[in-house]
Formats: sequence, structure tokens, C-alpha cells
Amino acid sequence: MGQSKRPKPRRSARPAIVKWIAAAAILGAIGYGVSQMSNIAYGEREISVIDFSGLETAKKREVLEAANAARCSCGCGMTLAQCIATDSTCPIRQDNVDKLKTMVSDAARTKS
Repeated sequence: MGQSKRPKPRRSARPAIVKWIAAAAILGAIGYGVSQMSNIAYGEREISVIDFSGLETAKKREVLEAANAARCSCGCGMTLAQCIATDSTCPIRQDNVDKLKTMVSDAARTKS
């Protein structure tokens, strides 16, 4: 008599599913990281003339984002933060420093 053919054992789909889940998790982490990137070109280190130590992290980020979005009013086209950080010859640089100091003190007074 001939040998009876046994059905081949089925390969489990589990390894493929695990790979897909891992790939999705990695892509999700990359997407989250990109979404958390900010528009803070000039941060606390570059704007060393301002003391940000009295601010919580979220408030500091808020102020730095605002300073990096606001424009210097001398017409140079720079942001407030960029002017303070890079242009010591700007005729209104001290006014910009004072504006940013006010932004920091206002943020320190407001609660999250």
C-alpha cells in the first residue's frame, strides 16, 4: 500500500502579522516625531541675552515659538528671535530684546 500523504503543516501567519505591527509602530513613531518638530530656529541657547529659567518647559516653548514667528520691525525681514540672536547691529535690537523679555515675564505670570 502506498503511503498516505499527510497534509503539510500550515505556516502560521503570526510572524507576518508581528512584522506588520512592528513596521506600523516604527512608522507611527517617525510620524509622531516629525509632528513634534517645532518651528524654533533660534532657541534658548542662541538667545542667551534672555533668561528663560523662570519658565516651565511648555511656556518656554510657547514664547520661543512666538519669538521665532514675530518679525523684527526694522524691515530687515528677520524674525524677532533671529534678530536678537544674530544681528548685533540692528538699530532696534534692544527694543526687540525688551519685547522678548516682556513676553517671558508675561508667560511667567500666566498659569498653564
